[in-house]
Amino acid sequence: MALNKYSRQREAIKDYLSQTKEHPTADTVYMNLRENYPNISLGTVYRNLNLLSEQGEILKLNCQDGSDRFDGNPKPHYHFLCTECKRVLDIEMESIDHINVIAGAGFPGKVEGHVTFFYGRCPKCI
Repeated sequence: MALNKYSRQREAIKDYLSQTKEHPTADTVYMNLRENYPNISLGTVYRNLNLLSEQGEILKLNCQDGSDRFDGNPKPHYHFLCTECKRVLDIEMESIDHINVIAGAGFPGKVEGHVTFFYGRCPKCI
């Protein structure tokens, strides 16, 4: 893998994501970074978010509403999507990685992972 040149904007994106529990869209990241980087473009934010995601430094979450959300915590964990306000929240729970074995038992290929979203109404919407 080729090394990427250091970028202040990329570091700012990582810092922003590491300091929020929200799972912002690229537009939200862009609006927050413009405060300190007024000349940053939305294209730069998208490119860097995708690069950081491809490198495994952040998570890119494809939500059911068609939006992509970004998570500064790349460690395996689960998410809850509120069907009312569309917020994405982390769920603290034990790993359910054993479903890979269950799914693989009836599948002739090799199951290597899964993506799990839980849906419902968040505490603010109840």
